[in-house]
Amino acid sequence: MADHNEQPAVCLMGPTASGKTELAVRLVESLPLAIVSVDSAMVYRGMDIGTAKPGQGVLERAPHRLIDIREPEETYSAGDFVRDARAAMAGIRAAGRVPLLVGGTMMYFRALTEGLAELPTADAAVRRAIDDEARAEGWPAMHARLAGVDPAAAARIDRNDRQRIQRALEVWRVSGKPLSAWQAEAHAAAPAPAGLRFGLVPEPRAILHRRIERRLRAMLEAGFVDEVARLKRRPLLDERSPAMRAVGYRQLWSYLDGRATLEEAVHKAVTATRQLAKRQLTWLRTEAGLICHNPLEADVFGAISARIRQRLE
Repeated sequence: MADHNEQPAVCLMGPTASGKTELAVRLVESLPLAIVSVDSAMVYRGMDIGTAKPGQGVLERAPHRLIDIREPEETYSAGDFVRDARAAMAGIRAAGRVPLLVGGTMMYFRALTEGLAELPTADAAVRRAIDDEARAEGWPAMHARLAGVDPAAAARIDRNDRQRIQRALEVWRVSGKPLSAWQAEAHAAAPAPAGLRFGLVPEPRAILHRRIERRLRAMLEAGFVDEVARLKRRPLLDERSPAMRAVGYRQLWSYLDGRATLEEAVHKAVTATRQLAKRQLTWLRTEAGLICHNPLEADVFGAISARIRQRLE
């Protein structure tokens, strides 16, 4: 149960609304673990309701590292995460505990365990050209172009995932080498990933879909619209900011802009969250050595905690 430095670590990954936080808190309360959040939206301050960020009571029971570490106007990359996660893990080990990495940002998990490719830097002119083409043809068409030059990357990227399609095409156009080739080289150069890694895979999927919708309705009752309205008033933040790509936020932003009714925005947010969960589950299915559990079955906590305890002993 180790990371690339052969130091103890446990990973708990799963799709949105699968119960990761509740399970992680129970594990921390029964085992010598400490949580490191692996969530690209929870890093931002002021984005609490829509990210399902743990409340103060939960954080007092089980502190989470790497939440509330950036302003929403700022960027946060996989490279930033790897640096911060390694520092957090070292601090946890120095305190005599074992890091428990918990979240649903699968790219962060992979960057930490398999290495991070040193990709070509962003090229504004190339990005503008890709955006212009996408406006004329649509992102599914750009995804088809990507499949023609980098089928391995296209197979991992949803045909509507604008950000990742743009970056993969940009890397190809700037360097002449597919993104998947850059990533394969980084993987080959990194030590073989090791560790005790658990994946939460809810079945039947219809129950997860209902949980996603119920959770979004609860977020609205808790003041999610007001949260987005406060963010919208920040002068340096707009809906194109990286933080506002988080599901739910961009849909409610369009409602506050008058471009959708609230019910339309909610419907789009539910659909986007289900699509996110589908991508997360697809990613989990590609992870070698993952110990999968259905969080909807009885005593998942008992099964996972017993396995961790056995390895710690």
